[in-house]
Amino acid sequence: MLFKEIIRMALSSLGAHKLRSFLTMAGITIGVFSVIGVMTAVSALRESIETGLSFLGASTVQFSKSSAIQRGGGDSAKYGKRKNITLSQAQRYVKLMEGVTDDISLKAFSQGSEAVYGGRKTTPDINYGGSNEHFLSSNQYAIDIGRNFTQADIELASPVVIIGQDIVSKLFPAESPLGKVIKVKAHAYTVIGTFVGRGTSFGQSEDAIAMVPITRFLNDNGAEGRSISIATGAPSQDTYMEIVDKGITAMRIARGLNANQENDFEVFSNDSLLDAFAKVADAVSSGAFVISAIALLAAGVGIMNIMLVSVTERTKEIGIRKSIGARKVNILSQFLIESVAISLAGGLAGILLGVLAGDGLAMLLKAQIIFPWGWSIAGLVVCTAIGVGFGFYPALKAAQLDPIEALRYE
Repeated sequence: MLFKEIIRMALSSLGAHKLRSFLTMAGITIGVFSVIGVMTAVSALRESIETGLSFLGASTVQFSKSSAIQRGGGDSAKYGKRKNITLSQAQRYVKLMEGVTDDISLKAFSQGSEAVYGGRKTTPDINYGGSNEHFLSSNQYAIDIGRNFTQADIELASPVVIIGQDIVSKLFPAESPLGKVIKVKAHAYTVIGTFVGRGTSFGQSEDAIAMVPITRFLNDNGAEGRSISIATGAPSQDTYMEIVDKGITAMRIARGLNANQENDFEVFSNDSLLDAFAKVADAVSSGAFVISAIALLAAGVGIMNIMLVSVTERTKEIGIRKSIGARKVNILSQFLIESVAISLAGGLAGILLGVLAGDGLAMLLKAQIIFPWGWSIAGLVVCTAIGVGFGFYPALKAAQLDPIEALRYE
């Protein structure tokens, strides 16, 4: 028999039992969908998250009351017991680091704010915060027009503000914002500069930001209940670890810790944040593999069961084909092709649904849309292996049927 004739007969047999073939295929689809969907989403989000987590300079270490990535109730309870890092402690840290580095940014934020100018308003979701003249270098922002804060602005708690491009476009669509007075949380500030656009991260705009001198921010909004974050930049990558060690020592002194007391602050950098995300991504991926493996195993058993039923139903057909010259390899090939066809069809459907679901999540978070070619090819290889592995015994059983006994079967 010609191989193409064997394929035609195999597909014709599957078409004669559409519902049964579809239900068998569905198990494979679910297994492949679970892993492809998760891996597509993780791969699409990885670049977005890595960009979003890289909010510190390449040689910058940050000290704060709590970590940027928290893992649940245990972390929340631990951080909740800690005292806030006050402005006086942060200023003490800066003094202790004199002669080591002067690239130290102090930051405090209040999210969910609204900026107003004349009759125009922004949406009530801008990041309103206070910092010093080193905010740009430690957070990878740059001035578009105007100027940065000066030391005098910080010392005098000047009512000035630097705003992001989202605020510029909504409050000043046809005029320069420099020198204009806007209100944020009912506090008036003169615009002295604007930030270069940064785009989005984690589905949120990084251009919806208004920064004022940290002293002014605390005067206007109160220091009670606020903790200062301190970002310290090393002069070079070679001196980074030295800066980290000296920074931890200075922070302990500023916090008044004894030698036998543990740190009551967190130390993190871009690399530590990316490592934390990688662990989360690996855990999610491992979970997806376990789920998909269970689903694919169950689907494989289903394929074997259906193929055994098919062999029983078609015993007389097999006997007729053998009596007119069909060889064992022809029968074996036909049933293997049926098994692989069901498995591959389920795999293709799972890949399509998985990519759509994964990229759909990426689109919601405004991340890059991708097609995971590597995982898709691996999925098809696995589906083929399942079709061959679980379909081989039924196919072999069909091929070894005695034609005389098969013709007698009713």
